[in-house]
Amino acid sequence: MSIAEFSTAGLPFPERLELWEGHNADVLIGLRCRRLESAQLEASERNVQLESVQLARVIGTSHVVERDAELIRRRPSDSVMMYFSLVGDAFFYSEDGVRTVGPGQVLLCDADKAFMRGFSHGLEELVVKMPHSVFGDVSGLTSLRSPMVFDFSANGNVHAAALAQQVGHATRSADPTAPDERAILELVSVLATGARADLSSAHRASARAFIERRLFDTSLSATAVASAVGISARQLSRVFAADGTSVPKYILQRRLDLAHARLTTPSAAATTIAEIAHDCGFTSAAYFSNAFATKFGARASDVRRDAVIARSAG
Repeated sequence: MSIAEFSTAGLPFPERLELWEGHNADVLIGLRCRRLESAQLEASERNVQLESVQLARVIGTSHVVERDAELIRRRPSDSVMMYFSLVGDAFFYSEDGVRTVGPGQVLLCDADKAFMRGFSHGLEELVVKMPHSVFGDVSGLTSLRSPMVFDFSANGNVHAAALAQQVGHATRSADPTAPDERAILELVSVLATGARADLSSAHRASARAFIERRLFDTSLSATAVASAVGISARQLSRVFAADGTSVPKYILQRRLDLAHARLTTPSAAATTIAEIAHDCGFTSAAYFSNAFATKFGARASDVRRDAVIARSAG
């Protein structure tokens, strides 16, 4: 996982739009940008590159972005995009019509089909960018015929909410959590297809979403996960076994990933290893230490120390 950050803060006013466009073209997607008013653009972006998928958190003042046919020919993206609106209403215009996407909604669209997006009151959003080839592999769809909108609010689509949570935790500036890329891929598949082809995918995605929300809960168990998903513990075990793991092993690996992410943040310096272990769902500090060293090949204290040294050197 690699991280890149960009902000227009402190940049010369006349160059902000051009530099903003340049960053997005290099790191995420090529867009033409225009301001909606005389005020200068204030924008920032945090990009996270996984093995197959890109994630981002974008914050900005009011503006319009456009990706027209000429720009697509010149800079094809070969990807699908998902835009999770956190703050501010946005319009999305394409040959399919006009949609308004508000906070708590996510838009899935093909980045190589012309569109325009506008943010009259500014925005904060999460972004997922997935290559066409990867999207096809996980969804079985050869193309995305038209844009799709899902509700990821508290009472909305549970899979969309789980995906938003994964992206949100991975792209936040304070204490980011390493995401489960396989879970992200599976959640996208379930949303795009409605899990028509494989009910196991929906069960696995739902289980992972439930686990992710409760990693801190020391009482989390396979039985509790199965009950939340609405299937038997035996059936859930078969679902995870088909993926080469088990529910307890998956929980352990995600807790270790969470602990590793916590250990590399500045706040970890003022927290004991035992406290971090407990906050990540471990009841035994000794068990945590052994499991952590087995997975990462280093002691938790060494990972924290190396992170402190790296920040000091930077």
